[in-house]
Amino acid sequence: MSEYEADILLWSEHQAALLRRRATGDLVNDAELDWPNIAEEIEAVGSEQLHAVTSLLTQALTHMLKAEAWPLSREVPHWQAEARRFCGDAADRFVPSMRQRIDMVKIYRRALRAMPESIDGKEPLPVPPDCPVTLDELLSDS
Repeated sequence: MSEYEADILLWSEHQAALLRRRATGDLVNDAELDWPNIAEEIEAVGSEQLHAVTSLLTQALTHMLKAEAWPLSREVPHWQAEARRFCGDAADRFVPSMRQRIDMVKIYRRALRAMPESIDGKEPLPVPPDCPVTLDELLSDS
C-alpha cells in the first residue's frame, strides 16, 4: 500500500514539502514526487470547489422554495435568511470559470426534489416548475 493510500494527510504534507523544496531550486529525488496523484489531487481541488458552489445554490433555492410554498409559516424569515447566507457563501466561492459548468436546470430540479411534502401538516402552494432566478441573481449582493 502506498503512502497516498495509507495516509493521505501524511502523503500531502510530504509531497508539499518536496514541491516547496523543488520550487526554491533545491534538488529533490523526483522519484519521491508522486506526480500522478499530485495532478489528481490538484484537479480534485477545483472539482470540490465547483461541487461546494452547486450544493450551496441548491440549498439556497430549496429555502427560497419553502418560503414561497409555505408563505404563512413562522419559519419564512429563517428560510429567507438561510437562502441569503447560502447565496453569499456561494458567491464567495464562485469563480468565473464555473459559469459554464453550473447547470441551473439540474440544480433547480435537485432543490425541487429536496422540498418536503408537507410542513406542519400543510401541503405546499404551487412553485414554479422552472427556475425563476438566474445564476447572476443568486450570486448578486442585493
